Amino acid sequence: MSQLFVRTGIDFSSRQQVLAHIGEEMLAKGVVHDTYPAALLEREAVFPTGIALEHHAVAIPHCEAIHARSPALYLIRPTRAVKFQQADDDTEIEASLIIALIVENPTAQLKLLRRLFGELQNPETIAALLNAPDSELATLFRETVLDPQPCIQN
Repeated sequence: MSQLFVRTGIDFSSRQQVLAHIGEEMLAKGVVHDTYPAALLEREAVFPTGIALEHHAVAIPHCEAIHARSPALYLIRPTRAVKFQQADDDTEIEASLIIALIVENPTAQLKLLRRLFGELQNPETIAALLNAPDSELATLFRETVLDPQPCIQN
């Protein structure tokens, strides 16, 4: 199971500042090797992680598993959206939610990315994550994105 770190209310001036913050924080938490901050910046420059959704946009920065010590996610809801380059073209999008992935297993990374893409496509899920009180964000993210329970209908 991945550790989940959550921060809200941070003001960033650029995606580079966001990525540097993620690198420093994850290094301080001990979940990454000292190679992680530079690897995260390098990967974002080559393979952008901005994703345009129906009404919002998110960024899912990550890098190769060799830079991780233990699996973690770092969910950031900044005070204002941050420009990230879109993953599939040169367009810049305004990411209002940033989800950094730290994984040690490439197969687990693919599964987690698929789950994130699937859950974040739901407009209600993303709206709930953007509007949840700070104190409830981690729980809501775990319940709706990381470990969603199937609906049982009678």
